[in-house]
Amino acid sequence: MKTFPAALLALCGSGFFNPAQASGLDQLKSFLESNRSARGVFTQTVVAKSGRKPQQSAGIFALQRPGKFRWSYEKPYKQLLVSDGNKLWSYDPDLNQVAVKKIGTAFGASPAALLAGQDLDKHFELKEGAATDGLEFVEATPRGGDASFERVKIGFAANRPVSMEIHDSFGQVTVLRFTQFEPNPALPASLFRFVAPTGADVVGD
Repeated sequence: MKTFPAALLALCGSGFFNPAQASGLDQLKSFLESNRSARGVFTQTVVAKSGRKPQQSAGIFALQRPGKFRWSYEKPYKQLLVSDGNKLWSYDPDLNQVAVKKIGTAFGASPAALLAGQDLDKHFELKEGAATDGLEFVEATPRGGDASFERVKIGFAANRPVSMEIHDSFGQVTVLRFTQFEPNPALPASLFRFVAPTGADVVGD
């Protein structure tokens, strides 16, 4: 993938501000308890440690707990990631190449698991972050020492994720935001299955 970190999902939207909203940890708990699925539209900005011009992209997503998600980049180029909870497929239409890998237990400690997983306390140290711009934040640090990222900040409003900021081990920061967010839609199982196109080069497990 050109700009997608190891594994993640996140969401952001506008119009959810509530001056009396609960803490970030309480909102994360409420989100996980009340949402089994979600879909929406996202924007992504990747800022490199080198200071080069940020890379921006946008697309659509769908997720179903636990472990299933579909992350489709539409602009400026098409890229697709699909997880059925056991395997992750990464498809580059321009190269007509598919990379496949088994997710295994590593998914539980990935950024994506913060929204699509379960048993978060087992894999992350969670703590309250400072409230900023009307959002309540949760800071998550992986408990394992072999994670590909250092920390994640998730911003909440009205018991929904509004932003996700991922700091990886190379000094790169990925910020995801939603322009649309639909909680608990009925999602077809086909969204989380992937069949390689005819003639595609398939590498991996």
